[in-house]
Amino acid sequence: MAKQSGLTDIEIASAASMLPIQDVAGKLGIESKHLYQFGHHKAKVTRDFTDGVGQRPDGKLVLVTAISPTPAGEGKTTTTIGLGDALNRIGKQTVMCLREPSLGPCFGVKGGAAGGGYAQVVPMEDINLHFTGDFHAIGAANNLLAAMIDNHINWGNPLDIDSRRISWRRVVDMNDRALRQIVCSLGGVGNGYVREDGFDITVASEVMAIFCLATNLEDLQRRLGNIIIGYNHDRKPITARELKADGAMTVLLKDAFMPNLVQTLENNPVFIHGGPFANIAHGCNSVIATKTALKLADYVVTEAGFGADLGAEKFFDIKCRKAGLKPAAAVIVATVRALKMHGGVDLKGLGPENVEAVRHGCDNLIRHIRNVKTFGVPVVVCINRFGGDTDAEHAAIQEISAENGATAIVCSHWADGGEGAEALAQAVSDLVEGGTSQFAPLYSDDMPLWDKVKSIATHLYHADGIIADKKVRAQFAQYQEAGYGHFPVCMAKTQYSFSTDPNLKGAPSNHVVPIRELRLAGGSEFLVVVCGDIMTMPGLPKEPAANRIGLDAQGNVVGLF
Repeated sequence: MAKQSGLTDIEIASAASMLPIQDVAGKLGIESKHLYQFGHHKAKVTRDFTDGVGQRPDGKLVLVTAISPTPAGEGKTTTTIGLGDALNRIGKQTVMCLREPSLGPCFGVKGGAAGGGYAQVVPMEDINLHFTGDFHAIGAANNLLAAMIDNHINWGNPLDIDSRRISWRRVVDMNDRALRQIVCSLGGVGNGYVREDGFDITVASEVMAIFCLATNLEDLQRRLGNIIIGYNHDRKPITARELKADGAMTVLLKDAFMPNLVQTLENNPVFIHGGPFANIAHGCNSVIATKTALKLADYVVTEAGFGADLGAEKFFDIKCRKAGLKPAAAVIVATVRALKMHGGVDLKGLGPENVEAVRHGCDNLIRHIRNVKTFGVPVVVCINRFGGDTDAEHAAIQEISAENGATAIVCSHWADGGEGAEALAQAVSDLVEGGTSQFAPLYSDDMPLWDKVKSIATHLYHADGIIADKKVRAQFAQYQEAGYGHFPVCMAKTQYSFSTDPNLKGAPSNHVVPIRELRLAGGSEFLVVVCGDIMTMPGLPKEPAANRIGLDAQGNVVGLF
């Protein structure tokens, strides 16, 4: 498509020349009989196809991560798409694997989340708004279990569930702070037994995590059955399987579990499937989409949410560990604007050249480079170019990156599509073909749970240690003794800082990580460690993006991004 400046993301997406989805699938050798189509430009790939690709050799897996996010913007998804298009341009058959956007951020702070400029996936408005209904299915499965818990208690409670110790919460895919803590079953005897409850956002739910970590329908039902919903009066765990909920939950998820196929503006294939947040969940797209893509392409480019201390760490320590994935290279996305903010400049002062602030802010980039290398994965830095950047500012980032063992490439994929990221694609290809990756998780399975958390805090966050009150420490010991010590840990922490204080930009050290709460995820097979003031149900900002979203006179969506 002809590139024009001054257009919004949704205007660019609306002008895209999309191929029929069966033609996009054909590039990967997927016949139309293996597609479950949603109109002309979206499809799910059927289970008979994904189940049948197991004997093919795997392509090379590349992770896109970023520095700690700021309001100035970094562009991780945009870079994932630009890099994928660029790799296709230099002759590497490449598939991108992304997460599905949540309605909460779409109507909250971020607006749309399908890339930007000329590095987008389309149809953009469909992807951001309901898509193929996966999140609705996940929410329905989660809330079915919640309904079955209260129904079980109402009809005599043969499992002796202690209503004071129910840990399963309801979910909704919207930022709704009013639902964080509620009282349910009010209104008399006919409505059940009154108890406290609460809502999380769907993308923070254990069902979402299970959906993204399961390898097939059998594994999906096994994991759903292992969900611990709470405890009986003897403090013994009660599972979804004991409530006989796992079969019905699997039925609700069976169609959603098929990966979604769409395309970039340059008509290259993209799997978008699953969408856990990385600050309060594990932040990666589905294992089944990633593994399918690896069987179909030379290169698979995927992303993990927020900065490398969150999304990349969980990608390496949870997803790769559980799925047996071995990343060949990683890209860390940075912008001049964001590095200025980490260097102490406020949002209103980002315009003028400020090489000193960029250099100071590069402390954050350096920390992320070193952290990714801790996992044995080679790194290249993408400088996602903005119009106000200067050559001197770019040169400072390149110099500092080189001093820390990483090449930094200036990219213009937002403005120029895949053409603007060809140099990055060549650098990534060189790293991958060099075969230097020696990937290994940060900690071993047999390390005690407390020590796993401490290892992340001290090695990656540069904290002096971790602290928790007596009750939380007792929970660590309880889970360890109960046989969950081999689980990885999923850190729920602010995305804005290496510490638990979102205002500490740059690369803070010598802080302490306070652990507020533990949540045992028996189905997704990890321990959620809630740190500081992080919330599992976000709220809307004073002026939500929803204020700007609507339909024009022709019925087209406007204001989405």
